[in-house]
Amino acid sequence: MNNNKIDLEIKESLKNWREIISSYQVPNNKKAVIQILNSFLPFIALWILMYLSLNWSIWITIGLGIINAFFLVRIFIIQHDCGHQSFFKSKKLNNIIGIICSCFSSIPYKYWARVHNFHHGHNGQLEVREVGDIPTLTVKEYKSRKWFGKLRYRIWRMPVITFVVAPAYYFTISNRYPMFTKQMKNVKQLFINQMKSNLLIGTVYITLALLLGWKKFIFIQLFLILSFGVIAFWFFYVQHQHELSYKHWKANWDYLMSAIRGSTYYKLPKMFQWLTGNIGIHHIHHLSSLIPNYNLEKCMREKPILTKYVTVVTFWESLKMMRHKLWDEDEEKMVTFREATRLTEMRLLKKSKLAA
Repeated sequence: MNNNKIDLEIKESLKNWREIISSYQVPNNKKAVIQILNSFLPFIALWILMYLSLNWSIWITIGLGIINAFFLVRIFIIQHDCGHQSFFKSKKLNNIIGIICSCFSSIPYKYWARVHNFHHGHNGQLEVREVGDIPTLTVKEYKSRKWFGKLRYRIWRMPVITFVVAPAYYFTISNRYPMFTKQMKNVKQLFINQMKSNLLIGTVYITLALLLGWKKFIFIQLFLILSFGVIAFWFFYVQHQHELSYKHWKANWDYLMSAIRGSTYYKLPKMFQWLTGNIGIHHIHHLSSLIPNYNLEKCMREKPILTKYVTVVTFWESLKMMRHKLWDEDEEKMVTFREATRLTEMRLLKKSKLAA
């Protein structure tokens, strides 16, 4: 079945998708409070243990830090939902909790929420692919680059750069200085919000460093943030860089297709699904960002039609996705550099035969 037929079938089967998900968009304050408690309390407890363990062994500290990075992911998911105004019923409460979470994650609350909401409204649009996704070239764009441009892109797409260096750059530079597309509106206010958030985060961190000792504080918090960054980048990658993803120019783009075909269901063991705030159920999240993370699993379980046409990826399967480097517009899929070369050669050969 070709993509056009699949798209038509999806549109017909999910023509009433708004009605299907409507009941799951209602925030539950009790569930929200429980999630705050089971995210913040373990994180703080493990942070204290990390601090104390530096007197015993740095390896114990690192081990505790790897575990605690996942609780920082949970805290960020709360911030993420607050930015969508889906975590609590109250907008004011969402913003208060979101700002508090940002002091833990180091990600400016309102600035990131604005950029991320833009991503939700434009996911899979090639014109703005740099917002909310891993920067990706099409095969044609890559082939049109000179050797240095190709080399630079190849370096960028190396796993150690994409999943280790890039998160470090993103958390230390990108979130401190505004980087947004020209299509976004009111960028001046966006810049002001970012600077306010950075001032608040900086004040909190400097105060804690003075109280706890700057060497210990910086080591622990930096390790946690960078570990969290690696996890976050990996999830962004798996959620939108799968082989049969959905990437189109705006003129041919469709919101429903971008959610169902352009996002995966990252099927993880229950513990890791819980630790990552159900964000692996990404197709439903992209259908409606108003569904709180604590309602995503229930929605998926009770409405299986929402997952019928989605790419389901397990952890071991997701590791193979590191080979995906370029988007082939003709085949409508992610390909490796080698596949891109082979497809280009086949098309040139076919074109020359037709010309003859």
